[in-house]
Amino acid sequence: MGTSERTLPAVPPVGMMFGMPESTGYVQELPQQVDFAKNPLAESHEFKQACAVCFVKTGPGVLDYSYHSEDHKCKKDLLIGRIKHVENPTWKLIRPRPTKNQYMGLYYICKDVANGEECKYPGHCTFAYCQEEIDVWTLERKGFFSRDLLCDPSGSRAKINLTVSKILQEHQGIFLFLCEVCFDHKPRKISKPGICSHQVKQHGFDQNKCLVHLVKNPTLKYSKIRPYSSQCQLDVCRHAVRYGCQREDYCFFAHSFVELQVWMMQREQGITHEAIVQEAKKFWNIEHSSREQELHAVLKKFGPPNLKMQFVCGQCWRNGQLTEPDKYKKYCSAKARHLWSKDRRVVLVSSVERRKWTEVRPLPTRKPAPAQFEICLHVAAGKKCQYIGNCTFAHSMEEKDLWTYMKDNNIADMEQLYENWLQSQKPGNSEESSSTAKENGKQIHMPTDYAEEVAGNHCWLCGKNCNSDKQWQQHITSEKHKDRMFNSEDDQNGWQYRFPTGVFKVCERFRKGMCPDGEKCTMAHGEEELKEWMDRREFLLMKLAKARNDHLIAPNDNDFGKYSFLLKDIK
Repeated sequence: MGTSERTLPAVPPVGMMFGMPESTGYVQELPQQVDFAKNPLAESHEFKQACAVCFVKTGPGVLDYSYHSEDHKCKKDLLIGRIKHVENPTWKLIRPRPTKNQYMGLYYICKDVANGEECKYPGHCTFAYCQEEIDVWTLERKGFFSRDLLCDPSGSRAKINLTVSKILQEHQGIFLFLCEVCFDHKPRKISKPGICSHQVKQHGFDQNKCLVHLVKNPTLKYSKIRPYSSQCQLDVCRHAVRYGCQREDYCFFAHSFVELQVWMMQREQGITHEAIVQEAKKFWNIEHSSREQELHAVLKKFGPPNLKMQFVCGQCWRNGQLTEPDKYKKYCSAKARHLWSKDRRVVLVSSVERRKWTEVRPLPTRKPAPAQFEICLHVAAGKKCQYIGNCTFAHSMEEKDLWTYMKDNNIADMEQLYENWLQSQKPGNSEESSSTAKENGKQIHMPTDYAEEVAGNHCWLCGKNCNSDKQWQQHITSEKHKDRMFNSEDDQNGWQYRFPTGVFKVCERFRKGMCPDGEKCTMAHGEEELKEWMDRREFLLMKLAKARNDHLIAPNDNDFGKYSFLLKDIK
C-alpha cells in the first residue's frame, strides 16, 4: 500500500497526548469547515478595509494613522482593525504576515515600537507593531482567517483555496518522495529521491516511501508530510515548535506549517501525495524551466565537461564543511566568518564517475609545461605520496583533468581560475551558488539544488549531510553543533533573566537588598528569576532528551560547556 493511503499509527489513549495544546483535552472533535466570511475574533475585534485616502498617516511613528470614513472611491487594499472595549479604540494597520522564514514561535511586539521609538527596520521588520497584528497573524498562520473573504462575504473576489503552487510560493523548496525507513532512522539518513539508496540493505521503496518537503534556506531542511486522516488535528504541535515532539508519527498534530497546509488542502480537495509531487514538478517546470536551461547553458561553457566545480573556504574544508562566501565575498558564510582571500580558499571538483568532492592543488609551475599530466606512482599504487614538497604529478584523475583544462586554456594559477569561474556565473547569478538564480531580487532555488546524493547521516538540527562516520563524529562533537542544539532558531521563549548557573535557589543576601556579587552571583536574584531558571532547565532537558533520542549526541559526550549543569539532573 502506498504512503498516501496510510493513516497515522494508532496508539492507546494514555492520558494527555504530548502533542495536545494546553487548553485542549484528549477528546477533540475535528474542526468543522471554516467560514472565512465570519470574523473569528468578532467578540473582541472589528476589522475594515481601507486605502491610503481614508487611512492617512499623521506622524512619523508606525502607529500614527487616522481613519476618515467619508464617502470616496476606496481601493480597499489595506486591512485595519481595533480591539473593542478599550478606552481608546484606535484603528491600526494590519500588515501582511511575514512569510520569508518558517517561524513557528509566538509573535512578539517590536521592541522599538514597545519603547515608543521608531522601528529600526521599517518595511522589513518581522515583529508585530500592535496586538491586533499578533492576533490576526496567529489565526492566518493556522488557516482560520482570510482577510479578503472576511471583508467580502459575497465572494465577489476569487475564493482563496490552498494549492501546491501557493504552498511552494510561500515556503519555497520542493515536494519529493524519500525512503521512510531511512528517514526515520536514528540518526536520520537521506536516500536519493525516488529510490532507496541504503548502502547495506535497500528497502522496498513503494511500500516505504514518504512525502517530504525540502527547502534550502540556507541549510537543507527536511519536513516530513504524514498522510491526512480523520484523526489529524488542524493545529501545530506545541512541542514540535519548542524542542521536538517525542511522539513523532504518533502525534495527531502537524509538526510544521507546511504539513498543516498540506493537511488542510487534502481535507478540502482529497488530493493524494502522488498528485502533490506531480503538481510540484509542474510548478517548477512552468515557473523556472526556461531560466534553469539558460543557467545550465552558461555553466557548461566553463570547466572540464565531466567535472563540477566550486570554491569553498579552506579552513572550513579542513573541518569537513563545505562553506561558500557571503554575498559580498569578503568572508565565508560560516559563523566563524573566515577571511575570503586567495590563500584561504580552495577549489573542489566532483566527477561524474566518483561523485565525491576532491580538492585540487595549484597548477605546477615547472617549465616547460608537460605535454600531458600523469598520475603520481605512489597514489596510483594506493599509497601516500612520499615526495617532500609540491609533487608535480596529479594525485587524482579529477586533478589531472582540471590541470589539463587550465593548461589548454592558458589559466596560469588558481586566482585566474577563480576569476574566470566567477565570470562564468553571469548572467545566471554571480553572488549566489552556481545552481541558484535571482528573479525580481528574490533568490529562487532550482529543483536540481536538492538532488544531491547523500550516503551518510543527516543532522536535521544543523541541516548538514555527513558522508562518513568520521565526519559525523566530528560534527556531533563540534561546539557549533552543541550550541545549535540548545539555541536553535525556533527557541522563541523570550527569556528575560540571566542564564541559569546550576544553583536553583534565591540568594539570601539579595533578599536583604545587599548582594555584592551582582550579576556574577550564582544564585537567583528573586523568585521570578528562579522560576524562569526552573522553566528554562526543564526546556533544555527536553531538548537534550530529544537530541539523545535522535542520536545527535555522542554516547560518551558529557562536555556541554555552560550547559553541563543539566547532566546532574539526568539519572
